[in-house]
Amino acid sequence: MKRIQKGSELLWLLGTFFVALGVALCSKANLGVSMIAAPAFVIYDYVAPLWSGFSVGMIEYLIQCLLLILLCLIIRRWNWHFLLAFLVAVIYGYVLNFFLFIFRDITFAALWQKWVMLLIGDVATAFGVACYFRTYLPLQIYELFVSEVSTQFRYNVHQTKWIFDFSLLFVSIFLAVILFKDNEGFSLIMMTQGSYHNLGLGTLITTVINSPIIAIMGKIIDSVCDTTPLFPSVKRILFRKPSL
Repeated sequence: MKRIQKGSELLWLLGTFFVALGVALCSKANLGVSMIAAPAFVIYDYVAPLWSGFSVGMIEYLIQCLLLILLCLIIRRWNWHFLLAFLVAVIYGYVLNFFLFIFRDITFAALWQKWVMLLIGDVATAFGVACYFRTYLPLQIYELFVSEVSTQFRYNVHQTKWIFDFSLLFVSIFLAVILFKDNEGFSLIMMTQGSYHNLGLGTLITTVINSPIIAIMGKIIDSVCDTTPLFPSVKRILFRKPSL
């Protein structure tokens, strides 16, 4: 099969599209969003009744801004192109808000429908992340964090991603417990059929399977798409990045 040539920029567009689509689909499944998206959705559940103008996309890029600061502290350096990663986070936030608006009236009554939709959302998100890892264009800060830390300390990128995912899962659980006082409604039965402020069994399963699915999606992408940039001059400009 003939590979798609010079597809680096296309992969960036696909990454933005599919990550936002996958997160929106998982949220509609109501079994728990992915561990990456969970902190934003938990905070949104708490703040939305108090502020009508608040959105999931808004809290997404605010969280990513804090994560960017943490990244710079960990790797002890700063590059100007990190600011472009924040711009990508803002773009992603608006794309996510768009999908959430499109799907706002969609509900799934049957439990099997919810699980099917969750798995479809997980695969879509993993495909988007795998696309991001294969482009020179700025990544979302989530992916940038994993990429920079694994490169800086010479860790395996997929193992780093797994650790990162579980860390965000624990942060999400902590936020839910601290922010909400309705813990008496939490039960294992509910976890299999619904979510507790966007945390559920689906969140845990996604945390476990996300990194392996990304690896599989990456192999598929590599077999059908050449990651050579269509605009090499843009790549030269972006990688001309002196440390400050």
